[in-house]
Amino acid sequence: MAQSYVQVTTTTDSRPEAAELAKSAVAERLAACAQLVGPIASTYWWEGEIESAEEWMVVFKTTADRFDELASLITDGHSYDTPEIIATPVVAGSMDYLAWVAEQTEPDADEEADVDEDVVST
Repeated sequence: MAQSYVQVTTTTDSRPEAAELAKSAVAERLAACAQLVGPIASTYWWEGEIESAEEWMVVFKTTADRFDELASLITDGHSYDTPEIIATPVVAGSMDYLAWVAEQTEPDADEEADVDEDVVST
């Protein structure tokens, strides 16, 4: 079966929190890329009231196989009681870009990089 890709979004109430989620996801190889967008104006229902807030959006580029682990990382590192975690399927894209996403989100990509560095240094 062919690899499936998703874009995962979440929002936070601060740029530093958004940046930390982005960096953690990329460092853990749960996303090949994470983009911060904002500030954005959000209006939503919360605890029976209409709320408005300034937020920052994070858009993660990853594979469908990595979604559950990425969702856990977002949940664990998020300050919201109920963080937005939405995965949107990528139905088409540049094959070169999608291959890069798959390569960068391989769980053992760091180990392969370490082996390559050792080969170069000997």
